[in-house]
Amino acid sequence: MGNRRTTLVVMDSSQVLALLNRVADAIGDELQTISNWGLSGVRDGQYAADLVVDQIALDILREAGVGIVSEESGSENIDRDIVVIVDPLDGSTNASRGVPHYATSLCAVDAAGLWVALVVDQAVGTRWWAIRGQGAFRNGEGLSRDNMTVWGEALVAVSGRPPVDAGWAQFRSLGASAIDMCYVADSTVDAFIDMSPSAHGVWDYAAAYLICQEIGVRIEDAQGRELIVLDHAARRTPVAAPTGIFDQALSARLKLPL
Repeated sequence: MGNRRTTLVVMDSSQVLALLNRVADAIGDELQTISNWGLSGVRDGQYAADLVVDQIALDILREAGVGIVSEESGSENIDRDIVVIVDPLDGSTNASRGVPHYATSLCAVDAAGLWVALVVDQAVGTRWWAIRGQGAFRNGEGLSRDNMTVWGEALVAVSGRPPVDAGWAQFRSLGASAIDMCYVADSTVDAFIDMSPSAHGVWDYAAAYLICQEIGVRIEDAQGRELIVLDHAARRTPVAAPTGIFDQALSARLKLPL
């Protein structure tokens, strides 16, 4: 992840997790009051609500003294010892249309890489989190999952239009990739595949990456590129699945252009 300069920010993992929960809680409170679901006019596909909740995240994270990589507002102070990758509202279109599948995704990075992750389903309240080397959790219960081996029985979450001959049992296109990848970790679905070419920024998957990684779910870029980067302009094509069906999941993605 590159060198970090020494800062005055000193937090242990529990304090970082508390910070991430504070951000998610504040965003959740604000989402209960938002009535303007029109587009922001700043960039394509961005809602006015995205900017409102992003500002909430920025205010809290800046006060904490960490660096930030945010989908909505870019990067700042990424040379600091702790950088938080944030998507304040993953699944904005779902939220704007009343589809109950949208999340806040936050992941703290230190010099060793991904450190503390939190994904909160803001529609129903489910929380997934992980701390590097300490496992992953859903609503306080430790996660584990079987190593599925039969691709023909798999239920797969996708982003984008899938190929017609993927070989799985069924698929779902749900519209919030951070949640969808956490669903792989907690066995709600069996795999996640980004079917669009290089469509996801690091904020879409960083937190879910650590949650999956902590329980042995394999997550890689379909082109073999490094997924965890602090480059706001970088886009990737994540594929997540248990090791027993990962090769088939990747093969399904490779049926389409990269």
